[in-house]
Amino acid sequence: MRSFLQKTALLLLFVLVQGAVHAQTTLGIFTDHQDIGTNVKPGSATYLPATQQYKVTGAGTNIWGDHDEFQFVYKKLTGDFILYARANFETPKGVEPHRKLGWMVRQSLAGNAPHISAAVHGDGLTSLQFRKTVGDATAETQATITGADVIQLERTGTTYTMRVARFGQPFTVQQVTDVALGDAVYVGLFVTSHNAGVVEKAVFRDVRIAIPAPAGLTPYRDYLGSHIELLNVANGHREIVYTSPKSLQAPNWRPNGKSLVYNSDGLMYNFDLAARKPTVLPTGDVKNNNNDHVLSFDGTMLGLSSGVDKLGGSIVYTVPATGGTPRQITPRGPSYLHSWSPDKQYLLFTGERNKDFDIYRVSATGGPEVRLTTAAGLDDGAEYTPDGRYIYFNSVRTGTMQIWRMRADGTDQQPVTHGDFHDWFPHVSPNGKWLVFVSFLKDEVSPNDHPFYKHVYLRLLPIAGGEPKVIAYLYGGQGTINTPSWSPDSKRVAFVSNSADAGK
Repeated sequence: MRSFLQKTALLLLFVLVQGAVHAQTTLGIFTDHQDIGTNVKPGSATYLPATQQYKVTGAGTNIWGDHDEFQFVYKKLTGDFILYARANFETPKGVEPHRKLGWMVRQSLAGNAPHISAAVHGDGLTSLQFRKTVGDATAETQATITGADVIQLERTGTTYTMRVARFGQPFTVQQVTDVALGDAVYVGLFVTSHNAGVVEKAVFRDVRIAIPAPAGLTPYRDYLGSHIELLNVANGHREIVYTSPKSLQAPNWRPNGKSLVYNSDGLMYNFDLAARKPTVLPTGDVKNNNNDHVLSFDGTMLGLSSGVDKLGGSIVYTVPATGGTPRQITPRGPSYLHSWSPDKQYLLFTGERNKDFDIYRVSATGGPEVRLTTAAGLDDGAEYTPDGRYIYFNSVRTGTMQIWRMRADGTDQQPVTHGDFHDWFPHVSPNGKWLVFVSFLKDEVSPNDHPFYKHVYLRLLPIAGGEPKVIAYLYGGQGTINTPSWSPDSKRVAFVSNSADAGK
């Protein structure tokens, strides 16, 4: 029989283990939370799994001067990282106009520790504030916008970059250098009330910590892990439904709304949204599939693009949507598939012929290729509208990659987007009202390139006209949304974001 002391020790161990499990459950991606500073009115932190939100309450006199008082929900990280969240106070008007919320990176949990934070004040002031040494005065650089509700803080060595926006708008950027907090730091969300006797409440949603690609990563040989996410296009709320240490790419949403199709390691997978589980989709001997695959409008057929070196690269195939033996469509490559016609009679693909990439149409059973674009430079990402009247595509013919539209026969080619980004892969909603596409930053990529592991936006544009709106801010790029990704009710979009630690 166990002694009283043994039973007591076992009971204590059980309590500690259960407490750790509870903390992990309630704090999501974070490991702990506490009030920073002395005699701070108690705060709290809770994770809501159903909505993937964090609710944080905090008090404290301020995060400023030579010491800080606030509630901190955090984890320890090393190396470089990208922190992202959407955030707001629960009550529009608080007691103090300079109550603050945001992201923080901290050398220690002492109240006077060196730190840097992306802070949004209750009155809308948004700033990158930092203390470089223990007990030093806090300095700041203020954003050019106020009232940001999208907050991102990135570390690259001793350089910290704050990107903030009012949801729907592109980021504005502030940066400071030579903030040496050490390799291992405390990273997390914070709330302070700016009043020792008051507790403020904030909600953080779409919280992401991404570990970016290392400097020595070789594209198309080395890969990061992946999150498959579902995005509500009306409000921008995101949900991670699956995470893997592998490169998952280009989720197609099946017309029945119950599953997705994506590629990984050359194979095709069906992802059951209810079970949250992938299964291999058989494609016979065609096992070098890339992210240019697409379901027919009725969901009965799946088009593939698969590399065959002896035929010049990627070749287009078709296969039943439930899997089977693929049928070769294009005789040579590179040929990258992007769309079925609504009547399932034709396929659109991007082909390199005569040292130029253009958009071609071909019968879904094979046959002669019909060239639809002839402008010099890359034309790519062609997709039919649900009524079959038009084709949207992206083209670099003006010097930047922009979205264009043409009639189904290739005539009347007109630009749709203009401006400050390189726009790729337009996807038309099933109801024909919306266009979603991925936008790369001009200072990160060349016009002809759509690489992995970059800062990108998903943007939404009414088919009837108007200005694009950012609906997702993420770390991704190649493979994020190469193929039609709309839910059948036109309310959500599936996409992939990336992180080196995803699924590990």
